[in-house]
Amino acid sequence: WFEGKVNGRAKRAWLWVVVTAHLALFRISPSRGSEVAKALLGEDFTGFLTTDRWSAYNWYDTFLRQLCWSHLTRDFQSFIDRGGEGGRLGALLMKERDRMFQWWRRVRDGTMPREEFELRMPKVERRVGRLLRDAVVCAEDKTAGTAAEILKLESAMWTFVHVEGLEPTNNFGERTIRHAVMYRKTSFGTQSPEGSRFVERILTVVTTLRLQKRNVLEYLTAAVGAHRRGLPVPSLLPVAEPSQLAVAA
Repeated sequence: WFEGKVNGRAKRAWLWVVVTAHLALFRISPSRGSEVAKALLGEDFTGFLTTDRWSAYNWYDTFLRQLCWSHLTRDFQSFIDRGGEGGRLGALLMKERDRMFQWWRRVRDGTMPREEFELRMPKVERRVGRLLRDAVVCAEDKTAGTAAEILKLESAMWTFVHVEGLEPTNNFGERTIRHAVMYRKTSFGTQSPEGSRFVERILTVVTTLRLQKRNVLEYLTAAVGAHRRGLPVPSLLPVAEPSQLAVAA
């Protein structure tokens, strides 16, 4: 994605998305900073937010945030790949991760009561915390640094344990943004601010309508007709109560 040119060179931009069960909001921005995340979510957002560890989200209340365990899995695998003491600790972290996901899948398919899951998880949480602290002290520099960064957000690793409906990953957000990524690869993306505004808006409209199982062509036809007559365009807001669970990517 590009937002025009600076000194004759294309100005690079990034695609953001915030998605709930019924709404998606895309933004193409030259910034990867927290001001974009704040603008997308709104200053008064108080729901639960699932993200990776990117620093742009660090302004948000840690106790209302869930770190994506797919990203944490990649962190632990990188510990293993670097070897040494960090690799040994990474393997142990992966075992705890596997245990947690095994239980989580049982909760999701109804073969383990959620109450039992919540009773089992504190031991896993303590072991993961201890292993990360050991990595800070004993592992090589890069692994130790990553472990220290994860520990700054330790409580956000486990929010999903106590909040029903909250997932331990932001895979939903990654799936939502995948079509946009493929579009960029096959269309050369955008070359101007005007192009970026069109793409982010059409992605927002089409994705939101699909989440709500509404007809895209019917909505776009009605929206264009309303605009030409000087009338308000149809709302994208769902009829149902809005979700207080959001995923950012």
